Amino acid sequence: MCGIFGIYSFEKINVAKKIYYGLFALQHRGQEGAGIATSDGRNIHHYKNIGLVTDVFRDDILQNLFGYIGIGHVRYSTTGGKAVENCQPFVVKSSFGNIAIAHNGDLVNSNELRMDLEKKGHIFTSSTDSEVIAQLLVRELLKTSDKIEAIKNTLKKLIGAYSLLIMFNDSLIAVRDPWGFKPLCIGRDDENIYISSEDCALTTLDAEFVKDVEPGEIIEIKNGGELSSYKLDFDVPEYMSIDVDVPSIYRGATTCMFEYVYFARPDSTIDGISVYKVRKRIGKILAKEHPVEADVVSPIPDSGVAFALGFSEGSKIPYYEGLIKNRYVGRTFILPSQNERELAVRLKLSPVKSVLEGKRVVLVDDSVVRGTTSRRIVNMVRKAGAKEVHLRIGSPKIISPCYYGIDMATKKELIASNKTEEEIGRKIGVESIGYLSLEGLIKAIGRKDLCLACITGKYPTDINFEKIAKRL
Repeated sequence: MCGIFGIYSFEKINVAKKIYYGLFALQHRGQEGAGIATSDGRNIHHYKNIGLVTDVFRDDILQNLFGYIGIGHVRYSTTGGKAVENCQPFVVKSSFGNIAIAHNGDLVNSNELRMDLEKKGHIFTSSTDSEVIAQLLVRELLKTSDKIEAIKNTLKKLIGAYSLLIMFNDSLIAVRDPWGFKPLCIGRDDENIYISSEDCALTTLDAEFVKDVEPGEIIEIKNGGELSSYKLDFDVPEYMSIDVDVPSIYRGATTCMFEYVYFARPDSTIDGISVYKVRKRIGKILAKEHPVEADVVSPIPDSGVAFALGFSEGSKIPYYEGLIKNRYVGRTFILPSQNERELAVRLKLSPVKSVLEGKRVVLVDDSVVRGTTSRRIVNMVRKAGAKEVHLRIGSPKIISPCYYGIDMATKKELIASNKTEEEIGRKIGVESIGYLSLEGLIKAIGRKDLCLACITGKYPTDINFEKIAKRL
């Protein structure tokens, strides 16, 4: 999914260290690489590498990244492999001088755009779609002296998910795609304006939330902190309507439902909706949709905690921590290979035998994608002495690949794509399994304008499956 974070200091204070802290707060969005680019108004300084934020940046590196404007990125790879060349931000030369770009999302037409640019003489240094955006922008800047117009012309060519931070020498620009797939928000304090994937990073830096960047909106910050807003002058087709009595936040937007279910930190608020409250409501709805006789409700930490609390409240079954997380191991789903994910499960979780032994246990998790991690966790709980294990899932079945920034690219990887709930339960090894209904998900989130492609198979953009298969 990636995380992006930017600062414009109208007091012209060095921003590198604060970007470091902002990226640290967004580390849950990507663990493969990190980068920072800063500008002093004339020159762009940048550094990026593979690893966690704390591994990539030392004090001496941050001191060399002097600038009062800056952007940062934590990487989770979908398009492009795990190499330092694919880390961001990307810095490219243009007729306006150097430009730095950080991108959260994934384009479904990146291959066609790249091939067209290569025919026109462009040379790429990475294999990511993010560099495609950078090269397209450089090309558009040759045609017009208006950088906002160049950005608009670039975005008209893009199909897919993109929240962007673009840094020119003396200005910072934020973009959210017209579908609104990925979150992006603005904050400020007495010295700086901040742009972040999630507002939890604003809280870390004691900044005040100002607004969400709306789908199709371009925000430019320049001239000592002056904000200007522009709207993209093209519409996206209406995605799908679901007969559930809840409002739509942004007409035509399709924000990823997985942000609320899994990716975002529970203390974040996305488009005015508290992620924590959504997850507790999901748990309560799950308890109503899939009741079970049991002794203990336990989360699969950390993302299952709020779901399990809601399930416990809704079912009146006591909540206990039956699994303890090693806090020094990251998120298993976003690790790049299956072997790494399976090893991480054993390193990450340890059962509490005194809680589980002889008990009928309800395990609550956010989702089941491939199923291998769930099976290993269930085995772990059984070895600790659980008499029964029931699994409750805080999202509907994931049946279709995501092409907008989540690494589950083939249908055969998805355990629910061709199995019934009973078959999935047997595969994972539980007495019962219960998924949240689609209607329950929408009611819990409180909005209908969501991307639900991975659970419905209906995509909000045109998808050329043949070309994507060749790319993969």
